[in-house]
Amino acid sequence: MTTLFQALMLILDVIWFVMIAHIIMSWLINFQVLNLRQPLVWQLWNGLSRLLEPLYAPVRRFLPNTGGLDLAPLVVFIAIIILKQLLINNAGAFYGY
Repeated sequence: MTTLFQALMLILDVIWFVMIAHIIMSWLINFQVLNLRQPLVWQLWNGLSRLLEPLYAPVRRFLPNTGGLDLAPLVVFIAIIILKQLLINNAGAFYGY
C-alpha cells in the first residue's frame, strides 16, 4: 500500500507542476512576453493545454460564465491541494498503522 500512496502523491505532484507551467505560460502569453506564432511556444502551449483540458472541461461545465476570466484552473488547483492533504492526513491507512 505504500507504493500506492507514493504513486498517487507522484501523480498529483506532476499534475501540479504541469498546471504551474501552464498558468505561468498563459500569463507570459497574455502579457506578450511569449508569442504563439513561434513554433516552440505554440507546441508547448498546445501540448500543455491538451494535457490539462480533460481536467478543466468538467469543471467549466459547472462554473458560471465569467467572460474572459477562466476559473477552472484555480478550482482544479485547489482540488489537487485538497486531495494531497487528504492523502497525507490518511497516510496511516496506506502504511498499515
